[in-house]
Amino acid sequence: MSAQARPGWMEKPKPVTQAAKAVALAVVVLLVCVPFLVIVSTSLASTEEVVDNGGWVLWPTDPSLRAYRDILDGGIVTHALGVSVGVTVVGTLLSLLCTVTLAYALARPGVFGGRPVLLLVLFTFLFPPGMIPSFLLVKELGLLDSYASLVLPVLVNVFNLVVLRGFFQGIPDELYEAARLDGAGDLRVLISVVLPLSKAALAVVGLFYAVAYWNSWFYASLYLESDHWPLQQVLRTYVVAGSGLTDATTGEGTVTAPQTVQMAVLVIATVPILLIYPFLQKYFTKGVLTGAIKS
Repeated sequence: MSAQARPGWMEKPKPVTQAAKAVALAVVVLLVCVPFLVIVSTSLASTEEVVDNGGWVLWPTDPSLRAYRDILDGGIVTHALGVSVGVTVVGTLLSLLCTVTLAYALARPGVFGGRPVLLLVLFTFLFPPGMIPSFLLVKELGLLDSYASLVLPVLVNVFNLVVLRGFFQGIPDELYEAARLDGAGDLRVLISVVLPLSKAALAVVGLFYAVAYWNSWFYASLYLESDHWPLQQVLRTYVVAGSGLTDATTGEGTVTAPQTVQMAVLVIATVPILLIYPFLQKYFTKGVLTGAIKS
C-alpha cells in the first residue's frame, strides 16, 4: 500500500503528536506513582518529621520501620492479615473450581438444561440480590460470624463465568472428538485437554477472584464480629473511620504519629496483592479478550 493510499490512522505520528503522547503518559505515571510514594514515605517517616510536614512526607530523611513493628506486634492487624490470606486462597480455589466446571458444562452443546441454566445465571447478573435479602439468606443458613459468609455468597462471578465459557467454546471441536475417541469422559477431557489450553484465561480469572476476595470488606462488616474482621475492614476502621490507634497496635498506645500508622496499615493491605500483577500481566490480553470476544 503506497503512502498516499494509506488511511490517516496508519500514518506515522508526527513529532508533535509523539511528544504530546509522551507528556500525557508522564503525567499519568506521576499521578499514579506520587500517591504511592507519599504513602510509603509517610509510613517510614519519624513522628517529628510527619508533624513538621503537616501529616505527609514525600521523602523521609530518617526512615524507620517502627510503625510496622508497632502494628505487627499487636494482635488485631496480624490476625486480620491471616484472615485475609486464608479467605483469599480458599475462596479463589473454590471459585475457580465452581466456575470452571460450570463454564465447561455450559460451553458444551447438547447439555441437558444448559440453556435455562445459562439464562438463570445471566439473570442474576442483571438483577443482583439486595443487601437485606442477602443478609437474611446468610442468617437463615447459619453463616453469620463465619468465614464461609465471605466466600459462599460470591462463589461464582457471572463475568468470569462468561469469559471462561467463551474461551472453552473457542477450543477446536476436533480436540474434543479426539479425546472422546480415546475413551475419555467429560472429567478427563476437562483435566487433560481443556485446562492445559486455558492457562491464560484461568490465570486472569483467578487473579480477578483473588483481588475481589482480598479487597472485600463490605460483607465482613455485615456478617462478622470485629474480632474476625479481615485486613480490609480493619484498614477501613483505622484509616477511614479514624478509630483509635491503640487497638491497631499492642493495645497499650503508641507515640507514633497517627498518619504513620495509618499509612503502614495501608501498605500492608496493598503490597501483597500488588506484587501478583507483574507475573500475570502477560495473560490479560490473551485470556480476557479472547474469552469475551468468542462468548
